[in-house]
Amino acid sequence: MRLADFIVQHVDRIVDEWEQFAKIITPDDSLDRMTLRDHARSILLAAARDMRTAQTVSEQAAKAKGEGPEKTPSLDQAAASHGELRHNVGFDLVQMTSEFRHLRACVIRLWVNSLDAPDLQYFQDMIRFNEAIDEALAESTAAYAEQVNRSRDIFLAILGHDLRAPLQAVSMSTEMLIRKGQLDADAQMYAQGIKSSARHMAVMVSDLLELVRSRLGNSLPIEPAPMDLATAAQAALDEASAGQPDCDAQLTVEGDTQGVWDRARLDQLLQNLIGNALQHGENKRPITLCISGVDHQVTLTMHNHGAPIPPDALGTIFDPLVRSASEELAGSSTSLGLGLFIVKQVVDAHQGTIEVNSNETDGTTFSVVLPRVSRVVS
Repeated sequence: MRLADFIVQHVDRIVDEWEQFAKIITPDDSLDRMTLRDHARSILLAAARDMRTAQTVSEQAAKAKGEGPEKTPSLDQAAASHGELRHNVGFDLVQMTSEFRHLRACVIRLWVNSLDAPDLQYFQDMIRFNEAIDEALAESTAAYAEQVNRSRDIFLAILGHDLRAPLQAVSMSTEMLIRKGQLDADAQMYAQGIKSSARHMAVMVSDLLELVRSRLGNSLPIEPAPMDLATAAQAALDEASAGQPDCDAQLTVEGDTQGVWDRARLDQLLQNLIGNALQHGENKRPITLCISGVDHQVTLTMHNHGAPIPPDALGTIFDPLVRSASEELAGSSTSLGLGLFIVKQVVDAHQGTIEVNSNETDGTTFSVVLPRVSRVVS
């Protein structure tokens, strides 16, 4: 009997073995029979239908490399649903993939035992069955991994949201202590340190929430309103200088710097660009922020001297969770590697562009070009 016919005729027997194996490895002894057997029948019958479909030698070679012209919709749908459900009921990835290993071995064993004599076609059947199971395994694993990522992102979103309230309480309480003016010099210094750290943590939480928002498929929301970019830049530099009194930050302004943008988002952009320049800039050399407006656009450039960005890092400089080699070696940075990612998100939300140039002679310059009027993209 051909393997596809064998699977269809004995599908219930095969699924019984699937259920018994799933029962052994399940992390939850209370799972019912339907959950343990979920999608097994659909996967097997879809695999049998795929095996009965004609396939050329070139198509087989391409499929072996994961480059087949088309997937099997019913097989992929059942496998993806299986991966999602196994994640939801507590299976880990090793347990889930072991089900497919057992399924493959079970079907081959039962079928081979039923054969009277080997035939060349039977070997071809085995290849086709293995291809179908590999496709199901790949789809199921991808769906499982997506569920893991989504669960992690939702957890981070909840964590970031819940951290905002206690951080705000710390900031407000510290501000009240400082304003009372009855602290001695040491206590005043400690309070200022708490205030600065709380502000830094708030920025990190905000960056984390923006990362999660983007990973969950939501674009960065903006609320454009008339504003002056030069005024915002000066305020951001003043705040940075208050946190690092030794820094030498210079602002130059040319032309009309008025526009319609989201002030809060541009504050994020400025804080991250300035913070990045201060962190990586050479000590005792100034960082320079230039704002210039011409025609229908305004350009912002942030420059610092110091070690250049390695050429092989320029392509991923705006990717999330990317930190420089020096930061990794030092192990002392509190950065999440999200600052420049947030900058790019803000620029994209305003339909602008951003570029970076970095070399030993000229230092590092980030150049942002914003249309004078940004519109909300629905």
